[in-house]
Amino acid sequence: MTTTARADAPTRREQILKEAARLFAERGFHGVGVDEIGAAVGISGPGLYRHFPGKDAMLAELLVGISERLLDGGRLRVGDTAGDPRALLGSLIDGHIDFALDDRPLITLHDRELDRLKDEDRKRVRQLQRQYVELWVAVVREVYPAAGEPEARAAVHAVFGLLNSTPHLAALGRTAMEELLRRLAHGAFGALAAA
Repeated sequence: MTTTARADAPTRREQILKEAARLFAERGFHGVGVDEIGAAVGISGPGLYRHFPGKDAMLAELLVGISERLLDGGRLRVGDTAGDPRALLGSLIDGHIDFALDDRPLITLHDRELDRLKDEDRKRVRQLQRQYVELWVAVVREVYPAAGEPEARAAVHAVFGLLNSTPHLAALGRTAMEELLRRLAHGAFGALAAA
């Protein structure tokens, strides 16, 4: 095995989190035991405790982790496309589409289980989400300078609603779904130009 292949292989911890997200999304947080998560990754349920203190810690890492990843990715995109707000908005849309299509279980998990987090973790998720929204609002206002802040914020939340609806959509195939979501997102923001 090459060094590159080894670096790309998911760690045991990442495997556990991926399977926990899938199982929690399918059956709910309380509908899944540590034995089932362990079996899904080929270890005993008690073996999970070498990686996580319990299911609550897995849930927190999943939801805080995806919020951090979205914000960090958005910030990277801002740095990569500085000076061209339209290109940046397109890049943000593409990044969120990738998240929505690749991490559907995390969207479902967030919708259903956010209230199960400890207050500290739930506050951290909300703080990260607010920062992510603000990043988008700033870009949308650059692209559509005539739009007010409330309109830009409403459009951002509408686009998130569209993009995050992917767990509820029939599978069209990756390419078709990406194109549909991209057109819907740009259409929603384009409505700001007509306002």
